Amino acid sequence: MLPISAVPHPLPSAAGRPAAQARSHGSSRTPSLWYGLLLAAGLGLAAWLLGAMFPLIGGPVFGILLGMAWRNVLGLSPVFIPGVVFCSRQVLKWSIIGLGFGLSLGQVMKTGASSLAVTLVTLSVAFLTAWLLRRWLKLGSRLSTLIGVGTAICGGSAIAAVAPIIKPDDHETALSISTIFLFNIVAVLVFPVLGHWMGLSDHGFGLWAGTAINDTSSVVAAGYSYSTAAGDIATIVKLTRATLIIPICIVIAFWVAWRNQHSETRVSLATIFPWFILWFLAASATRSLGLIPEALLEPLHLLSQFLIIMALTAIGLSSDLRRMALAGVRPLLLGLGTWMAVALGSLGMQLLTGSL
Repeated sequence: MLPISAVPHPLPSAAGRPAAQARSHGSSRTPSLWYGLLLAAGLGLAAWLLGAMFPLIGGPVFGILLGMAWRNVLGLSPVFIPGVVFCSRQVLKWSIIGLGFGLSLGQVMKTGASSLAVTLVTLSVAFLTAWLLRRWLKLGSRLSTLIGVGTAICGGSAIAAVAPIIKPDDHETALSISTIFLFNIVAVLVFPVLGHWMGLSDHGFGLWAGTAINDTSSVVAAGYSYSTAAGDIATIVKLTRATLIIPICIVIAFWVAWRNQHSETRVSLATIFPWFILWFLAASATRSLGLIPEALLEPLHLLSQFLIIMALTAIGLSSDLRRMALAGVRPLLLGLGTWMAVALGSLGMQLLTGSL
C-alpha cells in the first residue's frame, strides 16, 4: 500500500506563513531527515509525559495536538519536512509491526475473522452513502469516489491507491485527502469520549474504532487512548480492513475500463498491497512461537508505543488548518455524512451481532 498516513503534503513555506518568517525558523539550513525526526521525537516525548499525567486523553492524542499546534502557530520550516514526512509514513509502519510482538497469531486471526462481517457492512454503507450524497450535493463522481474509498477503507492510503485508476485532477485528490484527514483528527478526539459515554467494552470500542475511523494512524490513536486492549483490537481490525483495498481497486479498475472501452487502465497489485501487514503477522508469529525472550516483550511494547506517538506527532505537524479551510462546505458535508453513516452502521451491526 502507498503511504499509510498519506496526509496532505506540507507546503513549501512554514504552514502558509510568509517566506521571511519561514527563514527565521532555520530554513537557510539544508533539509535533512534528522531535523524532522528530532522535532517529532522531542514533541513526542512531551506528549508521552502528558499522556502519563492525563491518561484519559493519552499520549497519541497529545502527540497530534502538539504537532498541529506547532505547525499552525509557529510554522514548519522546510528543513523539517523530509523528516516529518518520513516519520508520518515509515515510522508509523514500524510501530505497528512492533505491536505484533505483543499479540499472539491466534488472537490476530480470530479478531480479524470476527470483524469481517461488520467491515463488509460498513464498506457497503460508505459507498452507498457517498453515492447518494454526491447526487444531492451535485459533486463530481471522481471526488465522491475518493472520499467514499477513503472513508470506507483506509483514509489517504486508499485515496492514493485509487487515484491513478480514476485519474482525478490534482485539486480533487488534495481536497479528498484534506477532508478525510480533518475527520481523522475529529475521530481521535471524539470517539474515546463517546465510547466511555456509551459504556462500550474494550472489544466493542476496538471493533467500532477499527471499522469506523478512516486512517490507520487515527485508529491506533483512538484505540490506545481508550485502553491497551481496545488499541490491540482496533489495530487488528483496521489491518484486516486495509487489505480490502486490493479487491476494491480491481473492481474500480474494471468499472473504469467498462465506462471507457478503450482505456488502458492497469492495476499493480504489488503497488497497492499493504506489505507492512505481512511483517505485522510475522512479528506476531515470532511471539507465538516463543522466539522472543519474555524479558524483551515489555521493552518492545514501550518502544512501539513511543514510535506511535512520534509518528502521530509528525502527522499533526503535517496538518495545515488553513489549507483545510479552503476545501469548501460541500466536500466536508459529503465526508461528514459518509463518516457518520459508517460509524452508526458499525454500531448497528455490533448491536445485531451482540459484539458490544
